[in-house]
Amino acid sequence: MSTEEMTVTVVDDDAAVLKGVSRLLKSAGLKVATFETPDAFLEAYNPSQAGCLVLDLAMPGLSGLSLQQLLHEKGDAPPIVFLSGAGDIPNSVQAMKHGAVDFLTKPVDETALLGAIHAALAKERATRRGRIELLEIKTRLNRLTPREREVLEHVVSGQLNKQIAWDLGTVEKTIKAHRAKVMEKMGAESLAELVRMAQKVGIGGGSNP
Repeated sequence: MSTEEMTVTVVDDDAAVLKGVSRLLKSAGLKVATFETPDAFLEAYNPSQAGCLVLDLAMPGLSGLSLQQLLHEKGDAPPIVFLSGAGDIPNSVQAMKHGAVDFLTKPVDETALLGAIHAALAKERATRRGRIELLEIKTRLNRLTPREREVLEHVVSGQLNKQIAWDLGTVEKTIKAHRAKVMEKMGAESLAELVRMAQKVGIGGGSNP
């Protein structure tokens, strides 16, 4: 996903800040959307739109921190860069604990702001790649037969073929065949890759045989 496909959304009740930040970001080749209130942002918010948020900390009504918390509760929070006129340290600590990428004070340094936004967009790309990968792994997992799923769970827990055969009441040759099908269906080129895939969906986590 390229930067051109993502939107930097700026929410600030100061029209001058919105105008200045918007001009800066557009000059850097970034797609920008601006809102003067969190409520206006929430009305238009589309979680499927990739990007990041630049939030003013103190706004009438819903604050930037409250908006961050609301988005987290909904499971939709994109990476956030906070702007603060007061440089409130306790709030900055709280914001960072909740996953904010950066916390900058106004008047914001343009280089610092662009750096923080590019870091936020990089984080967004990584997060979305992770979601896509997880979905692909789950799709492959669903192609396994019940017996292949059992073999997978035993394999990634660190058991040898002969141990798995004993546990499942079959012979080692049969386990080898099942194991080969598991590797094929999961698209894994090595045992280490299979274990990594399984761990991403909460299966196994033991040592490799």
